[in-house]
Amino acid sequence: MYGELGRELQRELDAIAAQGLYKEERVLESPQGARIRVGGREVLNFCANNYLGLSADPRVIAAARRALEDWGFGLSSVRFICGTTRLHRELEEALSRFLGTEDTVLYAACFDANGGVFEPLFGEDCAIIADRLNHASIIDGVRLAKASRHVYEHSDLDALERALREAQGARRRVIVTDGVFSMDGDYARLPEICALAERHGALLLVDDSHATGFVGAAGRGTHERSDVMGRVDVITTTLGKALGGALGGCASGRRELVAWLRQKSRPYLFSNSLPPVVCGAALEVLRILAQDPEPRARLVANEARLRGGLRQLGFDVDAGDHPIVPVHFRKHANDAVLAQDFSRRLFAEGVYAIGFSFPVVPRGQARIRLQASAAHAPEQIDRCLAAFARVGRELGVIG
Repeated sequence: MYGELGRELQRELDAIAAQGLYKEERVLESPQGARIRVGGREVLNFCANNYLGLSADPRVIAAARRALEDWGFGLSSVRFICGTTRLHRELEEALSRFLGTEDTVLYAACFDANGGVFEPLFGEDCAIIADRLNHASIIDGVRLAKASRHVYEHSDLDALERALREAQGARRRVIVTDGVFSMDGDYARLPEICALAERHGALLLVDDSHATGFVGAAGRGTHERSDVMGRVDVITTTLGKALGGALGGCASGRRELVAWLRQKSRPYLFSNSLPPVVCGAALEVLRILAQDPEPRARLVANEARLRGGLRQLGFDVDAGDHPIVPVHFRKHANDAVLAQDFSRRLFAEGVYAIGFSFPVVPRGQARIRLQASAAHAPEQIDRCLAAFARVGRELGVIG
């Protein structure tokens, strides 16, 4: 039986590769940082979610080592049996204070948080209303709930309001959106979305994974940037990007809602506790954010230098101010193949940046997604820009 399945899968894999859609994995031979070693050579890294440059920060490593020595490697248990330590509670309380919420529950990843938040809260008589470009984890989490589903076109507030009206008979309605959309780096229109939620008596859930730690005046996220703190009912977010870059996520919000998730959320109830080493490191990151504004200041400057330089060279780069900086190939034929070829040539130039194509982004919208980091030095950004200029001219992307 497997012989035929194996042949079928290989044919499909070959077809994916021919379309430029095959996702290869390069093996890192060094810690995460602005410079990494890959394939026996050192390259500049412009595709990590290491926004604040803290993934290999000595302060974070030292905190992780202390937690490892004090609490051991793992808990060998789920939280409600014998897997809750004082460290888990401290992190949940620290995240609540940082995000400005009433309570927080930790998950193994934000994918698990999004996978565990909808099913316990929204049954057959409820409605979930979601932005079309929401992250895959939200899409999968929504599929687990029995609620009716309504999808509105990306950031289309008129379509959102129509969906709210269509679902007005539901016992509960929730609007679900990314705070920052990961493939474009654009922000959800939270002030208007909050107003619509309040007008129609709906809840609001925001996945803020690409904002927590560095967006907003104190880095709290899109709700701080949009001046809607206290108006978002649930925030899901990650520890695996700006907050240390390892793993872990959480759902944070109203006290009773979080208490309900502790009782009913299956990824929380049936997954091992977050390793203490991650909790200790994340607590240190939150301490750094409270005392050291320099990483966020460097990130702002680096993003502006990178985005501005690419636009000046003539690349198709959207205006914005988020450290996600996509370079689009939507005006070119065979855009997916072009994105992969461009990425390979950049790597040969010493710049590691990944090409994205369908199904990660819609067909015809292939791109290279760059991500600025506080760890980048100005001269490293300039080297990246020089590599883009050379490869862009070789491939006829710019003049």
